Amino acid sequence: MVKITLVSPEDKIKIPVPVKFTLSNNVIGDLWSAVTDDGQQVVCQRLHNDRAANFVTIVEFKKATETLTLQKEISASEITGIQKIATAKEKDCYVHLNTGKFDFELCRGTAEGEGSSKWGLRHFWSVEENRDLVPSGNNAIGGFYGPFFTPDNGLINPAEHLIVDITPLEDGPIMKKYRLAGRIPDGTKPELHGKRFHLDWSFYYNVPFFSRVYNVDHFETTVNRRSIVDKITVGDEFESGIGQLVFDRFATYDGVWYRAGDPYSGKLAEKVQELVHDGKERNARFADFKKALTGNMANAHWDLYWRLFSVWENALSNEEEQVELQDVRDQAFVLAELNNRPWLFSQDPVNVSQVTDQTVFAGPASKSAEINTETGQAMIWQTSAASNAFQIVQRPQSGWQNWGTNAENECPSLPVGSLIHTAYGPYQDNWREIADSLEALQEVETNIEG
Repeated sequence: MVKITLVSPEDKIKIPVPVKFTLSNNVIGDLWSAVTDDGQQVVCQRLHNDRAANFVTIVEFKKATETLTLQKEISASEITGIQKIATAKEKDCYVHLNTGKFDFELCRGTAEGEGSSKWGLRHFWSVEENRDLVPSGNNAIGGFYGPFFTPDNGLINPAEHLIVDITPLEDGPIMKKYRLAGRIPDGTKPELHGKRFHLDWSFYYNVPFFSRVYNVDHFETTVNRRSIVDKITVGDEFESGIGQLVFDRFATYDGVWYRAGDPYSGKLAEKVQELVHDGKERNARFADFKKALTGNMANAHWDLYWRLFSVWENALSNEEEQVELQDVRDQAFVLAELNNRPWLFSQDPVNVSQVTDQTVFAGPASKSAEINTETGQAMIWQTSAASNAFQIVQRPQSGWQNWGTNAENECPSLPVGSLIHTAYGPYQDNWREIADSLEALQEVETNIEG
């Protein structure tokens, strides 16, 4: 009889979590039932592409130590697990899943250069709340941007000109894991040419979080005139319509050190307005942008700001694009270093929409959250390595917001290879406890007998 003893470090884990372990080669088959000390039935799923373990199960630690007793091999038809849904809203949807907690579409992207072209998670529904956090499909959770997808590199932000290949690595009812891979398009910086990446997403049955790791070929470049080696900007986008916000506060574990305002975005918006009103005739593509960008800029899809300066769009000549962007950077770099935007500290979550530009740049953290104070819902991020900085945007004018791992002037701040856990649920009052649970997941001890 095989017994699996699992120990929660310092009794920290307060939510259902996946736990991986290794059983002997005598245990064959993909699915096994097991029973806990108090008689609860759980399912153990074989892993086929994990170097560290060959089984995973979902455990709810009711005490510091839980013991599972393996019972018998079972079939997928005997259990309820992650459901694949045949229909999808997006034409580039690779798989539509309902994990019990979340319902979402994992998309490949279309490379058509629109807001709706993004790869990643789209139409992310909270099943219990019955709410889609990305209802239009014009944004996505999980893109990575800097230093590759920036005007400085002549590519738009985010990665709307890239279609990813998706490969299933684990495809069972308890855990599904997918690898998104691709070659990053070449921009204007030679040192960033020819780079490839792969991103591994992991989803679990009835677990209130998902996990991901970004791996990118080694690179060295400069951003904001600073050396950047193997650091990226990861961005999760949310939307709720003009005049509304999915989240209205931002918090980090020990309180938030932050600066309010975003001079770079302001100068970029000013430059866009300057160009579309300068009376010069350029080309048909520029005319398209001019038509789209002469209305209310505050309500415009933010990607429109960036796309005007993309070498893929050809709205501006390469020479004009570089001259105008250099002007933006020169002004923004100076403004970012002035003493008129002091560092502030708040023990309470910050009301981002009430500060200048509805943007804060926050200091280093490995545990952060965005909170909806009306509903009590919270999105929580725990990273295995701290991001040096964050850009948080909560813009009610357009209903768009972003959690990004970058400092001012597009400076990427999260080390490549960091493991990111992202939880969502009614966690406004105990989000730190949830973040601790996610961190402790890596420290669960396992002991196999029999």
